[in-house]
Amino acid sequence: MMADEQKILRLMKTARGQMDGIIRMVEENRYCIDISQQVMATEAILNRVNREILAAHLKHCVQEAASATERGEKIDEFVKALERILT
Repeated sequence: MMADEQKILRLMKTARGQMDGIIRMVEENRYCIDISQQVMATEAILNRVNREILAAHLKHCVQEAASATERGEKIDEFVKALERILT
């Protein structure tokens, strides 16, 4: 992975902490809207992680592909990842 590993790990650990908090909120039967807001905040962090990883893929993996065929394959992988995100 070419993304900033420390940044990705920090964000992932933050998301994990938020997930633990959400689990506690559900167990404590907290207010639905409060739980939903925390879920959205966690999703935002995970989306940021994914953007960082995909940006690094474009900047490094695709750009450094040795041949036009390999670049085409990397771009196809990227497009498929975007399709999964956007559907």
